[in-house]
Amino acid sequence: MRVVLDSDVVVAGVLSPTGASRQLLIAAVDRRFELPISVPLILEWEAVLKRPEILRAAGGDQDDMDVVLDQLAAVGVPVDLHFLWRPRSQDPDDDMVLETAINGRADVIASFNVRHLAAAALWFGVTVQPPADVLRRL
Repeated sequence: MRVVLDSDVVVAGVLSPTGASRQLLIAAVDRRFELPISVPLILEWEAVLKRPEILRAAGGDQDDMDVVLDQLAAVGVPVDLHFLWRPRSQDPDDDMVLETAINGRADVIASFNVRHLAAAALWFGVTVQPPADVLRRL
């Protein structure tokens, strides 16, 4: 299965040691699914993970977030964005997630933001589910 992780799932995985998002991060690193990644998506993850409020909540620093990003990049499947599909989502910040999923032939997008992504993703045959639902599918 090919799963694209929205930024909110990556953040939740870093902040919560026991939640479904953390389990998805572990499953990605363990290569239990293919993780399509693109340069814009990785840059978004980095920008969000290195926000001061996220660093404080995680009790870490930018170097710690680099370790997380490096691990995800190491197991990710690079996606070239041959086609840009903007704007498609109700939230413009979600377009890079959608573009990675479409160009990376993802089966599902793991996101807490199902409402904003679902209609646009469905048009391309990609489902959007909360992390716990994606984890159950694995």
